[in-house]
Amino acid sequence: MITLLDYGAGNVRSVINAIEKLGESVKVVASPSDIERASRLVFPGVGNFGNMMETLRAKGFLEPLKRYLLEDRPFLGICLGLQALFEESEEAPDVPGLAIFKGKVKHFDTTLSVPHIGWNGLKFKKESPIFNGLNGQEKFYFVHSYHVVPEEEAITLTTTDYGYEFTSSVQRGAVCATQFHPEKSGKSGLKVLENFMEGETSAYRPEIRLSETKLAKRIVACLDVRTNDQGDLVVTKGDQYDVREKGEVRNLGKPVELARRYYEEGADEITFLNITGFRDFPLKDLPMLEVLRRTSKEVFVPLTIGGGIRDYTDSNGRHYSALEVASEYFRSGADKISIGSDAVLICEKVIAEGAKGDSSIETISRVYGNQAVVVSIDPRRVYVESPGATPHNTIETAIPGPNGERYCWYQCTIKGGREGREIDAITLAKVVQDLGAGEILLNCIDRDGTNMGFDIELISAVEQAVDIPVIASSGAGSPAHFLEVFSATEVEAALAAGIFHRKEVSIQEVKAFLAQNGVEVRY
Repeated sequence: MITLLDYGAGNVRSVINAIEKLGESVKVVASPSDIERASRLVFPGVGNFGNMMETLRAKGFLEPLKRYLLEDRPFLGICLGLQALFEESEEAPDVPGLAIFKGKVKHFDTTLSVPHIGWNGLKFKKESPIFNGLNGQEKFYFVHSYHVVPEEEAITLTTTDYGYEFTSSVQRGAVCATQFHPEKSGKSGLKVLENFMEGETSAYRPEIRLSETKLAKRIVACLDVRTNDQGDLVVTKGDQYDVREKGEVRNLGKPVELARRYYEEGADEITFLNITGFRDFPLKDLPMLEVLRRTSKEVFVPLTIGGGIRDYTDSNGRHYSALEVASEYFRSGADKISIGSDAVLICEKVIAEGAKGDSSIETISRVYGNQAVVVSIDPRRVYVESPGATPHNTIETAIPGPNGERYCWYQCTIKGGREGREIDAITLAKVVQDLGAGEILLNCIDRDGTNMGFDIELISAVEQAVDIPVIASSGAGSPAHFLEVFSATEVEAALAAGIFHRKEVSIQEVKAFLAQNGVEVRY
């Protein structure tokens, strides 16, 4: 029996599913006495340091947890579950940590994109039972803006490089904690969890010792999900956002089956975009929640969900916040949520009124951390004669307009690309970063479904304007297009849908081509 400390934030379902996948049962902590009775305790902390510590205190979990740790009983902390072991964090300077270890939690100080999101390696500083069965070349999934800085070098189990070397896991006695997410790190991560659960294996240090770890470029498989005319939930794909062919919604497969296939093929992340028009409250969209629940039982890489994450007042006058909607998705298995049209409207209000503090982007990131909030931008080109012809951010383009125009700006759209707004993609990206978004999913209506390749000009302009990671989307038609976007820009990830759904190109083929051309990937 594994006892899991769930204090109510983030996606703990994936941890439970991973443990159960490995054949062990899970007892979720319901009272302080459950911690005292635990024989093996897993603590997957997610979100904001201050919110986590205050919630542990309010629920009466803080003191029994500290006693458990000081008694040197088997413990595995994950992400914030690692950071909680230290004295304090820059994320919440006035909130003390558990102080099991001396040291602080500091924000990344690097010119690289922050949060640190993706698959990175480990440099093994000492042996540990949790490393049994690893060869040292594995990559694990990270998603964080802060990292621990221990005062005691002896507790550092592994380090990882991201701009500089930082401590990525610690261990002293039976107390172990990782910054990376084993439950989201595929088969390698499941092996780490299995080793912790078994507990009696001898300490081991992998034979292969990396001199430097490298963040892999992520390949993301995207599944546009909607109900067809028969009421079935299907994966579809648009051609410049039109999902119908001969009057019928394109049906490219069932969501859970396709997600499982992409996981087995090596997808680094899977994104579900629920493009069904909501007639009822999103929380009553039970089929999509069930897709997440079922997928998270079989897919152990990050899952993102977009669609319907907004404030809502139902027909009875009851108000539901976007935070409540997002929480339901997280509890159903999502690791990140994606906000699209609502982000455009939020930014327009911020620009017009200076109104900040209560938007869905801000409230969700405050509770779950900015790494949990993705903003999906859906722009299209608008050609102009000169930069002075528009107040919007323009670029000089190598692709002239219909009348030979050499400049364009990228107009943001809402409602699935059907309505253009007077805000450009660069401005939107900057504002949502300031509001607390941790990642940009950058689409392009002009390239969607064309197989012409990514819009490099758009991607370069946005990626250079922000400090958070950017996922390139729309237009991929071959492995060469992925190489082009990773070579010509600094984006951390690239997403595709149709070419994977139709089996025109496999994820393995894309990764093999990238590796042959010197791009770091995860196998």
